[in-house]
Amino acid sequence: MENDGGQAAPKILVIRLSSLGDVILTAPVFRNLKDKWHHASISVLVKPQFAAPLLRNPQVADVLPFKNVLQAAREIRKRKFTHIIDLHSTFRTHLICLLSGVSGALRYRKDSVARRLFVNFRVPSPALEKHVLDRYLSVLDKLNVPVVHKFPQIDDWKFNLSDNKNSRGFTKACVIQTAFLGDCVLTLPLLKAMKSLLKNPKITVLARPEMAEVFRNSGQADEIIADEKKKSKFFFPEFLRILRILKSRKFDVAVIPHRSLRSALLAYFAGIPVRIGFDSSAGSFLFTKKIPFTWLLHDVERNMSLLLPFSGNLSSDFPELKLPNAREFGFGGNIHIGISPGSVWDTKRWLPQRYAELIKKLNGRFKTKVLIIGGKNETAWNSDIEKEAGPDSCINITGKTNIPELMAVIKKLKLFITNDSGPMHIATALNVPTIAIFGPTTKELGFFPYGDIHKVIETPLKCRPCALHGSRRCPKRHFLCMRLITTDMVFNAAVEMLKGLAVC
Repeated sequence: MENDGGQAAPKILVIRLSSLGDVILTAPVFRNLKDKWHHASISVLVKPQFAAPLLRNPQVADVLPFKNVLQAAREIRKRKFTHIIDLHSTFRTHLICLLSGVSGALRYRKDSVARRLFVNFRVPSPALEKHVLDRYLSVLDKLNVPVVHKFPQIDDWKFNLSDNKNSRGFTKACVIQTAFLGDCVLTLPLLKAMKSLLKNPKITVLARPEMAEVFRNSGQADEIIADEKKKSKFFFPEFLRILRILKSRKFDVAVIPHRSLRSALLAYFAGIPVRIGFDSSAGSFLFTKKIPFTWLLHDVERNMSLLLPFSGNLSSDFPELKLPNAREFGFGGNIHIGISPGSVWDTKRWLPQRYAELIKKLNGRFKTKVLIIGGKNETAWNSDIEKEAGPDSCINITGKTNIPELMAVIKKLKLFITNDSGPMHIATALNVPTIAIFGPTTKELGFFPYGDIHKVIETPLKCRPCALHGSRRCPKRHFLCMRLITTDMVFNAAVEMLKGLAVC
């Protein structure tokens, strides 16, 4: 086999024995190698229990299951690889290369000593600031391979359903998503893609009752089953009620973005034959198809990856939402900027005085009142911001809208400024340019505004993220992740994003 330049195509072995997350993170390495050498053959040495994602990766030609050092060394000698890239870099992999007669194997810098010093004695080191994926990709510099792909992509793992049902399509599908507002909004592209891929099946969504309108207004859900799990004092009464409903529908397939054991149990005991969910789910052992989960994908793309059993070519577009006409809340059509200062989690809230300062600066620059939105539980918080900003600079409709009305109001805006919250995902779903202020959470968790027209403002601190969803108080007690974000940082970003629009 030869490459485009007439030279023999490289035969590359990548060594990454474990674990699942680290194996998944090798995917961009393969993509960049194939971009450099289109006809290269890439093999991977990995422990058998972590081989599944690699077997489905279209860039990988062969997977070598690791049994022991001697067996691996014999296999490597027999294959006569032109390049070996050791992304595990332990004594064992060094020994494998030595016994294989391989010289010049490329290795990533693990910085094990720095890691142990930090874990055991809290000794900081600049070496620890580099993400493991960046360490993997830095090895490619030694091969003069340009790094074009920096993150995993949803089609790094292709699946095929082998059952006969797939040939005639699925007619009845269930999506189980009983999480909060933001998670539900980010599930909408999944529903839209299911309608196309599964030849327009009837889709039933199991969701919290307050989220029903989100799915109903997407036009993609044929039925919504309200899960009253939060109102039920005991687990089994509501669980059994929902289970009876699911059984009666006789679904062909369940797609389960919600990663709880309860969601997996419902699909399993309902007798749904094809159950697709993430391998990190608490109930993943009950799924018939498990999809690799990675924080390095945006949550929209992560949800879309659940459809990889049906297609490796997925489009993550939001559906056109059917919204009611926005009620008049005492303002006309000259409101262009909205803010959402609240959050369920206290540490996700930017400082209220800075929101007030921002409102006054935006009002002074653009001569338009700023709209303040939020839920009923945020009324007191947003009222304090309104008082400090002054009634001449803002209009506060906190607690006065239901979810469809809130979506209708946000849709009319030209800029939306928010914390990491549910309304942030509504704005991005409606294609409204959004500035998101991130404190305790980070983009790497996958819930940042999805699209090129949005901007995240954050500060690089080693203590971030401190939690998956935020917390009630700063664990370090300094709250620098929010305090270091100044009013001018957000204001200047808003001015830049509003350039060229009529509001300027």
